[in-house]
Amino acid sequence: MKTIAQQRVIVSLLMVSGIVAWMTLGVAVNGVMAQTTTEAPPATSAPAPGGTPPTAAPAPPAKIDTGDTAWVLTSSALVLAMTAPGLALFYGGMVREKNALGTIMQSFIILCLISVQWVLWGYSLSFGPDVKGIVGSLAWMGLNGVAMDQPNADYAATIPHQAYMIFQAMFAVITVALISGAYAERMKFSSFLVFSLLWATFIYDPLAHWVWGKGGWIGTNGGLGALDFAGGTVVHISSGVSGLACALVLGRRLGYGKEHMAPHNLPMTVLGASLLWFGWFGFNAGSAVAAGALATSAFVVTNTATAAAALAWMVAEWLYRGKPTVLGAASGAVAGLVAITPASGFVGPLSSIIIGAGAGFFCYVAVIVKSRLGYDDSLDAFGVHGIGGTWGALATGLFASKAINSGGADGLFFGNPGQLWLQFIAVLAAWVLAFVGTFVILKIVDWTMGLRVSNDEEQLGLDLSQHEERAYS
Repeated sequence: MKTIAQQRVIVSLLMVSGIVAWMTLGVAVNGVMAQTTTEAPPATSAPAPGGTPPTAAPAPPAKIDTGDTAWVLTSSALVLAMTAPGLALFYGGMVREKNALGTIMQSFIILCLISVQWVLWGYSLSFGPDVKGIVGSLAWMGLNGVAMDQPNADYAATIPHQAYMIFQAMFAVITVALISGAYAERMKFSSFLVFSLLWATFIYDPLAHWVWGKGGWIGTNGGLGALDFAGGTVVHISSGVSGLACALVLGRRLGYGKEHMAPHNLPMTVLGASLLWFGWFGFNAGSAVAAGALATSAFVVTNTATAAAALAWMVAEWLYRGKPTVLGAASGAVAGLVAITPASGFVGPLSSIIIGAGAGFFCYVAVIVKSRLGYDDSLDAFGVHGIGGTWGALATGLFASKAINSGGADGLFFGNPGQLWLQFIAVLAAWVLAFVGTFVILKIVDWTMGLRVSNDEEQLGLDLSQHEERAYS
């Protein structure tokens, strides 16, 4: 007789296998039915009998710009480097030595897992043909209809559709990886895999469609008009708030609040933060999906806000604790990167200083409050990404200016108070979807296979208990 735990594991594996099988079958069916429909250009009209020309000439085909394409592909590589090695080192250095490899493994495997999910069905659900403003259809499963040699003007008119697709894939990857900072040092590896796949499919993909997809109900591509240039709601609020749900559902680590759980390798963490800063230029400036003035502006404000946030966190910590710390400066820089993300294509340099400084202060306060409230957000995923993303999304409604991006909107301080209300709606929607959806997924995974390692495994460390390896010999 199988134990209840074994039965739950089997049920969970069957569930995930069923999802994968169903999606893969859809890919095959779509491929058979539409082998010759991959975004072909419209056929020219044949002359009428007698040589009479057609009444309307066909529209000229969209032209791919090689400079824009090169920039977006380079940005895709930069965003990939944010996850591995950037986030892997940043998180890996902050955990205890016995969990270093397990933490690095999570970021690396998410890069692998979500890269495949994105090609099979994730991109279609996020950016495919709209279904009632909620999600993309499955028409683009397996990249059916996503051309490598033609643009899709709904998203980027001067680069191949597949270039845009792979750029967005890297956003999906790092978003899922960011959540792991909240449950670090205590989730089973098998449960982590199942949770990550389900979260990407049922939380990230619909939210990306709401904000960025053609016809999504929140964003500027046919929706309410809330601004999110590079992922304040889609990436940071979703990952941070989901991290809070994880911290609450999984509970505290053994010894939390009683044992000293200091980072085991701060140089590794600072190296990771520096790589995140470097890669974030692709994240934000790459979101212009063109090599030009808007990308330049996004690049400048990204760097400026990050520097301001690191300084603000350092000063706040210095005043509160009496000494500035390296970990604080690195965390402040990441907070600034988070906050400027939604605003990076809509604000100028002076506004970016205010946004960055606010992020450094607000996120530092959130980290201090965490210890007093008693929840165990291990590596401050919520304190930095949830709070920083919320501040950045709202600040976009304050400081956005059409003088920076004529395709955007003015914010409150530039004569448009209604934009702040739209930003608030977007923030609230992202919070609700992320928290409630993550809570449900966690409960399903917990019921089917359990979330946490055993007490003995946690004491031993994830490196040995989950992978039978040591980070340092």
